[in-house]
Amino acid sequence: MIGGHGGNIYQLALRLGCRPAEISDMSANVNPLGPMPALVDHLKGNLSVIAALPEADAGTVVATFAQLHGIDPRLVMAGNGTTELIYMIPRALKPQEALVVGPTYADYRDACAMNRVHCDHLICRAEDDFVPDMQALRSKAAASDLVFFCNPNNPTGHLTRRSDLEELCRRLPDTVFVIDESYLPFAPNPAEYSMIASELPNVMVLNSMSKAFRIPGLRIGFVMAPPILLAKLTPFALPWSVNSLAQAAVQWLMAHPEQIEDFLASSRHMLEGEKSRMATCLHRQTGIRCFPSSTSFLLMRLPAELDAPTVWDHMANHRILIRDCANFVGLSEAFVRLSLKSVPENCRAAELLVQLCRHFPGKAPRHGR
Repeated sequence: MIGGHGGNIYQLALRLGCRPAEISDMSANVNPLGPMPALVDHLKGNLSVIAALPEADAGTVVATFAQLHGIDPRLVMAGNGTTELIYMIPRALKPQEALVVGPTYADYRDACAMNRVHCDHLICRAEDDFVPDMQALRSKAAASDLVFFCNPNNPTGHLTRRSDLEELCRRLPDTVFVIDESYLPFAPNPAEYSMIASELPNVMVLNSMSKAFRIPGLRIGFVMAPPILLAKLTPFALPWSVNSLAQAAVQWLMAHPEQIEDFLASSRHMLEGEKSRMATCLHRQTGIRCFPSSTSFLLMRLPAELDAPTVWDHMANHRILIRDCANFVGLSEAFVRLSLKSVPENCRAAELLVQLCRHFPGKAPRHGR
């Protein structure tokens, strides 16, 4: 298995001699308000489904998912999380040259490496708040068969307008664009940004249930793709890749659109307030810079006297797990990512960061600027 992911609560719990439940995992980008209690109750009442094989192609959940989003179910495939689909795409499409818009999720690059596809990067700059240079992207994407674009992006939190993405995809009809919308439910007015109903023949859209509904252990992901591209994926799809409980969860969620929209609206409202409070507090008291984010997490640039391993250790010793961003292509030990949790957890994390920064004033820089 190729590495490159965030923290491991089980490993840290073993190191600290505590239970995993005693660790506040602020490295995982999931909804702090989830999972929905009604969904949990539904799954508890349907545990008997594990006694039989699930639908081999997850056809029922594909149909309900497509109906909710107003798209043709023949354009949708379900997978064992979006990660399975990410690794399937370069294997099925067999591109000669792939491009990843970063800094971003490592599995796009790793999926290309596993499938022996050469992969280049277009790295957005911190000085621009990690906003992509669309002209530079268009120039670089023109030489690529496949482009991975996360929107909103992980770990930067930047959200790109749908109109900008549509224009880019239209101008490069020979390039396939994979738009990963795993974090879009956290953004304000997500329907205005989503490309899931796009009719462009070179656009594939990834959708994850894991993040917004906080059910990553169930592994549920979808890809929407035009017929010619979906036909290339189908031979690589494994039977029974979406387990019985995951299928039960999707069916319940898709059958309760009003409840899930209320839940997501409440989540967005809570996160907006917490992001603003956290960013203001840290900037005033520590010099840590939080980049603008449309997601549930904040990318932070540390003061020059600190580095990510130091901050990671400090927080871990207080049973808080954060993300050291040094292994993101385009970032360095100057960056950490913190995923927001409950208000008390966020306050405690902020206090610990303030304490650490006050302990290090005037020291020699630990990383380059």
